Amino acid sequence: MKILVIRHGESEADILHVHEGRADFALTAEGQRQAAAMANWVAGLYTIDKIYASTLTRAQQTAAALAATTKAPIFNEPELMERNNGLLAGLPFAEAAAKYPRPVSLPPHLSVHEMESEIDFRYRVEKMLSRLLHENNNNSTIAVVCHGGTIKMLYQAFLGLPIASDIVFATGDTGIHLWEYEPGKRRIIFANHTEHLS
Repeated sequence: MKILVIRHGESEADILHVHEGRADFALTAEGQRQAAAMANWVAGLYTIDKIYASTLTRAQQTAAALAATTKAPIFNEPELMERNNGLLAGLPFAEAAAKYPRPVSLPPHLSVHEMESEIDFRYRVEKMLSRLLHENNNNSTIAVVCHGGTIKMLYQAFLGLPIASDIVFATGDTGIHLWEYEPGKRRIIFANHTEHLS
């Protein structure tokens, strides 16, 4: 099975310099351009059977661009949403830092400011990954359109990394990651491909 994991394009939150997370911002004009470029690149190389997409607007718009070029159906999946950042959602960075300071260290089972805990986030994403791996066969090629934090958790789950791992997987706007899966074998083919933007 081939799995293309794709981050959404630039959103309005990037321009406004606010915390995004569960704040539901749309793509900017640049984000729409990025999504179209990504979709054309993917359609030129892969036959996509299904697109699984976060239900947040920026991911939905990115998935729609991919569906338009690949003709693959979209499956809307709330479990692919970005981490719930609670009271920080939509706040400017400086205001959030003043109102809702975050502890230097926090056990993964705890959360502050109505946020989703790291363990709850990991459980949600790992459950979704298990579904993806078992709902599709070895010959399938699927796309997963979601968010930077969700992609980090998908990597942790796919590679069996501990939740306390300090390994970071960079993902730019419409960055594409290609994984291959068959029972007993998991491969990372490439990560954070963004050449379609140049």
